Amino acid sequence: MSIWRRLTDGVPARALGALGLLAALLVVAPFLLRFMSAGDYWLSILILVVYFSYIGQAWNIMMGFAGQLSLGHAIYLGLGGYVAAALYVNLGIGPWLGVFVAVAAAMLAGGLIGFLGFRFSLAGVYFALLTIAFAEFTRILFDHFKWVGGSGGLFLKVEADGSAFNLQGSPLLFYYVILALAAAVFVLCRWLLTSRLGYYWLAIREDPEAAQAAGINVLRTKLLAVLISAGLTAIGGVWSAFYYKSLFPESAFSMGRSIEVTLAPIIGGLGTLFGPIIGSALLVGLGDLFTSLAEWLANTWDVKTAGLKQIGYGIALLLIVMFRRDGVWPWLARRLGFDRQREDRP
Repeated sequence: MSIWRRLTDGVPARALGALGLLAALLVVAPFLLRFMSAGDYWLSILILVVYFSYIGQAWNIMMGFAGQLSLGHAIYLGLGGYVAAALYVNLGIGPWLGVFVAVAAAMLAGGLIGFLGFRFSLAGVYFALLTIAFAEFTRILFDHFKWVGGSGGLFLKVEADGSAFNLQGSPLLFYYVILALAAAVFVLCRWLLTSRLGYYWLAIREDPEAAQAAGINVLRTKLLAVLISAGLTAIGGVWSAFYYKSLFPESAFSMGRSIEVTLAPIIGGLGTLFGPIIGSALLVGLGDLFTSLAEWLANTWDVKTAGLKQIGYGIALLLIVMFRRDGVWPWLARRLGFDRQREDRP
């Protein structure tokens, strides 16, 4: 079977058409935004949507596909960003080469966490606590690691010429880089779901003991999910470090950042391909709405609105748990007639 047939097998023509239209819109969106007022602002919003869909898809491999709950994914984002940024600042190694070292570092950390967790049969909330503990330990370590700035942070110098070779340039450059990454991880996840490994993950997610009895090497299969997820997340961390041009241990490895990674696929739909995309659009949209509301309340009524954005996220999660436990995308897919073959699940 050809790669194209394998990727599209069982997918309704209507869904393929909608996906092609979405891809085309995302490619031309920056040029369309130029004709709008505050086009730069809306481009920054679109960048965040694509970024969160990418890292949400990376986390989705581990939780949505293989059923392994990680609440410390900031460790892979932070390691990816710090390794690539430190190599660039201290040794002059550009991000296109540094990303390979960053991915290796994140996968090494993921392999250690996964091996310890799975070797000692930690699952569910206990494995999640292990991931949180490692992320917190790494935060403390980097807080005292002077080579990367310690608690004072690591700052990337802005190049005057904006060389794309060093991932320096306008927001437009960063948009197309993260868009290419998001498209690549989308195709990769579709390929994984239609592979033998994808079916192994499904079996383990539904019943690990039955999967073990069927002859699946559960430890190795779980570890593969962790390694792939960690490596892809690290790439997102590299992009984020060069986009924002600063890193602080307190934020890079924070629990809040880990939660941000999980929200898009949870709200959009765990284990689906479109879930992280829909979830990130909703999250970024809600975040912008609540930020604007907070500013309006502060300026108009002098009301203190600290934490309003987090409250909005909490309300969104509560509504999802109450009314759409599978996420928004499965419900939306049924409405649009896209799920007859359940094309986005293994």
